[in-house]
Amino acid sequence: MIPRYSRPEMTAIWSPESRFRIWFEIEAHATTALANIGVVPKEAAEKVWEKGRDAVFDVGRIDAIEAVTKHDVIAFLTHLAEIVGPEARFVHQGMTSSDVLDTCLNVQLTQAADILIKDLDALLAALKRRAFEHKLTPTIGRSHGIHAEPVTFGLKLAQAYAEFARAKDRLIAARKEVATCAISGAVGTFANIDPRVEEYVAEQMGLAPEPVSTQVIPRDRHAMFFAVLGVIASSMERLATEVRHLQRTEVLEAEEFFSDGQKGSSAMPHKRNPVLTENITGLARMVRGYVTPALENVALWHERDISHSSVERMIGPDATVTLDFALARLTGVIDKLLIYPEQMQKNLDRLGGLVHSQRVLLALTQGGVSREDAYRLVQRNAMPVWRGEGDFLTLLKADPEVTAVLKPEQIEECFDLGYHLKHVDTIFSRVFGEA
Repeated sequence: MIPRYSRPEMTAIWSPESRFRIWFEIEAHATTALANIGVVPKEAAEKVWEKGRDAVFDVGRIDAIEAVTKHDVIAFLTHLAEIVGPEARFVHQGMTSSDVLDTCLNVQLTQAADILIKDLDALLAALKRRAFEHKLTPTIGRSHGIHAEPVTFGLKLAQAYAEFARAKDRLIAARKEVATCAISGAVGTFANIDPRVEEYVAEQMGLAPEPVSTQVIPRDRHAMFFAVLGVIASSMERLATEVRHLQRTEVLEAEEFFSDGQKGSSAMPHKRNPVLTENITGLARMVRGYVTPALENVALWHERDISHSSVERMIGPDATVTLDFALARLTGVIDKLLIYPEQMQKNLDRLGGLVHSQRVLLALTQGGVSREDAYRLVQRNAMPVWRGEGDFLTLLKADPEVTAVLKPEQIEECFDLGYHLKHVDTIFSRVFGEA
């Protein structure tokens, strides 16, 4: 986690203090469950909560113990015993380290998912607001980077809204899938701990019992979680790349907000660079980079190994912290995006009406011309316009093969910009569910 790309709420989830607090709650709830079924004295369970509930766990002390034990959970339990006293002997009864580690990780991932879902809600709100603001703002649609046919800027943002709405649904599903608890003991057989303990801890921690944990919770759940984060990152990069292209000097249909006192270049004072969306693009690459290690974590030896552990200690914090920061940054970009309808219209008109070529093609075919001949006639008049030799409408009206089929007013009708916008309301209703 790099402070430059971190936000406090998400970072706090992954702090040692938060981790040890969750470990304590898992152990304390398990001790309570054991007391409830008569395995340990109720007084012992009460003492664990009494001493540990408001305790401040000494990270330095735990690290010092681990330096000797070479085992993080044992180091924590040793420190907990220093706080609780003799009753600590009833803590961790029948449990194994993975019961604590895996359950804790899933608590942290669900907490992180909750923040990311809120981030997506904020981004969706910004996209919706700006989409309706520019619902009917005409702009050129591009395929292969080349002018194609007119769209609206609102449609561009509506498409992004729909994509991130799907992202939210996937993340909600991934959160549910990873929200499981394992308190099943060595190799997951419950030989030394009653399954009712797992059920109790799961309920207290807001999780579901893992059906078969084998000692570790199956990592296909985590692979799906990180894969969803990777897809969200890719969607962010798609939108960020769109903004970057629209901000190019030759296009300049939209650009990132440029604040007073902001500098674009150390050498060239005139520069206004798309630094935020470039940054988002880079951060998206990092989040996607965590997906492959998560997939490789699925294949563990037999009932358990710890080859996944070092991976998750890195990608758990880094992927969620990075995505949280990037989502907040993208929301800010969309919320304050500078949009230039006049430049959009200028670019629409740049090719002298060529963006209406399909309408002319269709009108000719409806007038009785074969598609092949209609395409030839339209292209024959379009190519000079590409070379800067006249405008499309004038050339079509001067072509006797075209005017033999279409009257001048019929040709002019093909150049109606509103024709391309007639179904915008329908698309918006599909996306936003509003009339």
